[in-house]
Amino acid sequence: MRRIQMYLDAVVIAGLVTVLLILGFFVGVALFVVRDQKLHGHNSAENNSSDKPPM
Repeated sequence: MRRIQMYLDAVVIAGLVTVLLILGFFVGVALFVVRDQKLHGHNSAENNSSDKPPM
């Protein structure tokens, strides 16, 4: 029985690094949005009332 072997050359490693960087970027953006929503989310509904003029 032959074992199929995947050769890790520079292109495969660069592709994996690129995918990991993209995933890390989106996780970072998601964490920023969640933390910002927790800090400022409850004030947005109060400040966007239609009877108040925009500041």
